[in-house]
Amino acid sequence: MCLIAVALDPNPAYRLVVLANRDEYLDRPARPLQPWTEPVGVVAGVDAGADRPGTWLAWHPAGRWAAVTNVREPHRPDRGRLSRGRLPLLGVSGPPPQDVVAALAADNALDPSTYGGYNLLCGDGHSAWWVSNRATDPIALPRGLHGLSNAALDTPWPKVRALRGALAALVQADPDGTAPTDAWFAPLLDRTCAADPDLPATGVPLPVERALSAAFVALPGYGTRSSTVLRWWRDGRWRIDEWTHTATSRDRVWRAGVVQ
Repeated sequence: MCLIAVALDPNPAYRLVVLANRDEYLDRPARPLQPWTEPVGVVAGVDAGADRPGTWLAWHPAGRWAAVTNVREPHRPDRGRLSRGRLPLLGVSGPPPQDVVAALAADNALDPSTYGGYNLLCGDGHSAWWVSNRATDPIALPRGLHGLSNAALDTPWPKVRALRGALAALVQADPDGTAPTDAWFAPLLDRTCAADPDLPATGVPLPVERALSAAFVALPGYGTRSSTVLRWWRDGRWRIDEWTHTATSRDRVWRAGVVQ
């Protein structure tokens, strides 16, 4: 997962809205959004390219959610012993979120090489948190809008600002929670690249930096593999929709909706 915007208690209709794009190598095995049998009740896509199945974004009907991104460190070997895909599963099926992030923070302090550089967002109906093994302490997320890509929480990269702004406009325009699903996907499919003066300097070549600045990334062999919209209404209903994208046409080719 490489781009996430989260709205916590944003309006009278929603407790939570998450917009997210997963960027990955196009040949890495994955399966689309589906209910899992273990952990029981989890709804998530499946990253099948690690030693055991993991995911990039997960939801549990008890109201728990979690999503992970890597930290962009092109000059640092990415040799974590464990797959980061385990982290969202821990976030939705382990102890309460505050205990999950406390345990991870303690582990990071003892051995930051357990995982490659990561950001984990996780929450439930009571609290939400960000933890990273490239930061000192977990942060409790206040109510409102937050954005995350491959740097620290709310780092003002152009695509983070753009997606967070788009989500703010969407929740403001949908106080009764009836906006069509396609409206939520629109900002995730934006291929507009940032102007060169606005690009972050993350250590990758300039043409790659430009391509990675779009919400929807399309590079040879690498790009946006899936786009996800998660909505949790105040009346208890929830819905997850996902578009998956082909390695050739980069068009939307498969869609799954899971509705309580």
